[in-house]
Amino acid sequence: MSTSFRRKVAAVTFAVLGLSLAGGGIAIAQPQALAPQEAVQPAARGTNAQPPVTAESARTAKAALKANSTLAASTTIVVVNSNGTKARGTGTVIKYGTGQYEVIFGHNVTAGVIVATIGRADACCIPPAGEISVAPRLSTPNAVFVQTRTSAGTPTDLGFHLVVHLA
Repeated sequence: MSTSFRRKVAAVTFAVLGLSLAGGGIAIAQPQALAPQEAVQPAARGTNAQPPVTAESARTAKAALKANSTLAASTTIVVVNSNGTKARGTGTVIKYGTGQYEVIFGHNVTAGVIVATIGRADACCIPPAGEISVAPRLSTPNAVFVQTRTSAGTPTDLGFHLVVHLA
């Protein structure tokens, strides 16, 4: 191969690589500009706050922490009905309002991986469509805040399955 052809191939290769990286950087940078506002606490669209912690919630959380010892590694699972009652699993459920739930555990969950999905407690049927958001509960290290919404973003009561894994 001639030297000028090799130089052209190298120049084209670097140009394509540079454009690919620049294009990818633009595509990635734009959504992240909005992420910090959304990532602070999930909430119904249009609001960005959890309801205040009630005295009952604070008492329940403190009692649960005192009752249990520190866990080295664990996975905690709870299934919650749409009306806020616990179907099975571990934890105490408090329903604040339409689509707003708090699940309190007997151990600190702030360093855990929190995963939730809309689901039913029984073996029947596919659950209704919708959205679910989870976050560590503000001012309560042993609780998780959960919000459920319709696919249009309107708060609604939906049953869910919640998993918290601590490593």
